[in-house]
Amino acid sequence: MRLRDKVAVVTGASPNIGGGIAEGLAAEGAAIIAVDSRAENAADCARYVIASGGRAIGLTCDVTDEAQVEATVKAGLESFGKIDILVNNAAIFNKKGVLDMSLAEWERQIGVILTGAFLCTKYAAQSMVERGVPGAVLNIISTAGHQGEPGNIAYSTAKCGLLNFTRSAAMELVRHGIRVNSLTPTATDPSEMFDREVRWGREGRSSAAQVAAMEFYRTGVPMQKLPKPSDYGRAAAFLVSDDAAMITGTDLRVDAGAVARYWAWKPGPAAV
Repeated sequence: MRLRDKVAVVTGASPNIGGGIAEGLAAEGAAIIAVDSRAENAADCARYVIASGGRAIGLTCDVTDEAQVEATVKAGLESFGKIDILVNNAAIFNKKGVLDMSLAEWERQIGVILTGAFLCTKYAAQSMVERGVPGAVLNIISTAGHQGEPGNIAYSTAKCGLLNFTRSAAMELVRHGIRVNSLTPTATDPSEMFDREVRWGREGRSSAAQVAAMEFYRTGVPMQKLPKPSDYGRAAAFLVSDDAAMITGTDLRVDAGAVARYWAWKPGPAAV
């Protein structure tokens, strides 16, 4: 149990990537502060961790609202006494391009991803410094943050910005014993998300259509299969643990080879 006695905040605690990371950290012994703008996501995530024998609370928070972020960190501290780990995963999806996205939509998506990470890091890191906690911050990127994805201008821009936010915060916080890294997921196998919803006590949905829609992405990555949220959870647990004590300012890609792929190469059985 690499994270025994640690306390972790995970924002964007939906049944998809955030839920997989929260479960992965809890499996290694961390107490979970599950944070989401949707109350049911935060509550269901925390409830499942507790039912699995862990410690958790669920908190509702708009990460673009400074007062809400400050209050969320305070509530986490009141429950567990400290925060050792922060995972900045909160994001919204709005696939529009530069020609058809409104300014309000741009500002909202940039705000959730970048401003949210800034505010959560600010208040979580302040709590670590005040309590002398040698902590870890993990920012969740996307392969869209490494490559130019058409028709996804705000998301791609914000995730790219989060890469350099990671490096800059790592250099600033290192003197306080706080490591800052990032993890890059890619298009994600949706089947586990639906399984997780059932485990969280929700009505199961058919994933057949979504799995079929992801086939395009599966055949486009070198490994010919897509990562699952649990894959990200295990990688996250490593990066925030003492096993990664000498790693800061680094991005770990859990992307089935997506970013490394040569642009003209077509993966598949016949590829040479």
